[in-house]
Amino acid sequence: MAKRGKKYVEAAKLVDRAKTYSVAEAIELVKKTNTAKFDATVEVAFRLGVDPKKADQQIRGAVVLPNGTGKTQRVLVFAKGEKAKEAEAAGADYVGDSEYITKITQGWFDFDVIVATPDMMGEVGKLGRVLGPKGLMPNPKTGTVTFDVTKAVNEIKAGKVEYRIDKSSNIHVPIGKVSFDDQKLIENFTTIYETMLKVKPSAAKGTYMRNIAVSTTMGPGVKVDASSF
Repeated sequence: MAKRGKKYVEAAKLVDRAKTYSVAEAIELVKKTNTAKFDATVEVAFRLGVDPKKADQQIRGAVVLPNGTGKTQRVLVFAKGEKAKEAEAAGADYVGDSEYITKITQGWFDFDVIVATPDMMGEVGKLGRVLGPKGLMPNPKTGTVTFDVTKAVNEIKAGKVEYRIDKSSNIHVPIGKVSFDDQKLIENFTTIYETMLKVKPSAAKGTYMRNIAVSTTMGPGVKVDASSF
């Protein structure tokens, strides 16, 4: 196991590893145990009772958090003509087509999310090897391949987060910053928790919510009791 710093070890002592906390207690505790000098991100991790190797148990999507994430996302939109104008009007940071494809192949990545109209996906698809490993490839499941570019840009700017099951059946989602007041973090947590329940695959067997924990960027994890809702 990696050696932990003194601050982390001291912070971890405040967390009872054997206990699951109510959401309010967990949020309070992760703030208290935050060791970072910057405004750290608060994240929730779900361990789900699904088999991600099976196509009918893949979980992927996006949800708009009521209080945003505390981070302003830079949005690149691949679109032409009227759709390009709509994207600009909606507040996209970058809008274009082939010139941005060339820039990305040359190593430019000054953006956080890509939105593309369906007619652009033939070109954007060529960037799969570059964008795929970084999780930046637009996808209809997360609402980033769409002709409704106005809605897509507005939602991302409002605090839309993407979620995706990993190989270990975990999903990690940011729910805000340490500087958020507790109630805002609880509301964001509740939104993502309810979303996870809604997207439960019908093929999933046994206990679905195996484990829920909240943590900060560099702080210890705090287990949450799902029945505290």
